[in-house]
Amino acid sequence: MQGAVKSGGGKARYHAPEFKLQVVQRMMAGESVSRLSREVKVKREMLYRWRDAYRKGGTAGLQRPQGRPRQKPDPGMPAAQARIRELERKVGQQALVMDFLQRAFKRVKALRRASIEPGATASMERSKP
Repeated sequence: MQGAVKSGGGKARYHAPEFKLQVVQRMMAGESVSRLSREVKVKREMLYRWRDAYRKGGTAGLQRPQGRPRQKPDPGMPAAQARIRELERKVGQQALVMDFLQRAFKRVKALRRASIEPGATASMERSKP
């Protein structure tokens, strides 16, 4: 009784409505749901969902995909998403520059402190007012 088709990644699976109908009919005939679940390699919870969908809408209930309905794509969305990615990339670049400058200023400050201590050799002369 093969009706399951695996899609990429091994997580999402598609089951043909005919397959679902056969499994639901076996459940309603009194077969053990646990044993049926192991045999067809579908979780019991999913089998109960299929049964409830069949009871509610008949064979048409098994044709609908379960879960949240898909939203229609907005025509302006790809351009907006590209703009968001571009701005996020720029923010990341600016964060790198700021981090570099902060470290550079700390280093310069530490070097200046060391050069003005008594007995230290000055790296450059101070300007006179």
